[in-house]
Amino acid sequence: MFMKKLTKAEEEIMQIIWEIAPCTVSDIRNYMVERMGMKKPPHSTISTMVRILDDKKGFLNHTAYGRTFVYEPAVSKEDYSRQSLDTLVRDYFQGSANRLVSFLVEEKDLSLKELSELIEKLEEE
Repeated sequence: MFMKKLTKAEEEIMQIIWEIAPCTVSDIRNYMVERMGMKKPPHSTISTMVRILDDKKGFLNHTAYGRTFVYEPAVSKEDYSRQSLDTLVRDYFQGSANRLVSFLVEEKDLSLKELSELIEKLEEE
């Protein structure tokens, strides 16, 4: 299944929803202030982004309670992560996970311990 790509701002909203769902727009705004230390964004801004994620991109489902909408992910974080990684490997590493791992090792973004754990997981599968 191919998912639409999220903008950086949409992905930030989805990260919050994946963590706190089910939630309202007010819950998202409060999380941004209380947990992320941000200035409270306008309700209309978050509401518009959430509607796009729900209606246009299919990342959310909602239940209406009067005028209040409660949102839940329609796409799991794991599924989105998997697709994002597949796209990264395809577009930047010629479809080779080996090239990705080599790149991470060369850039020192992967410790020996992490590399060993990765090898163990690959051998298990």
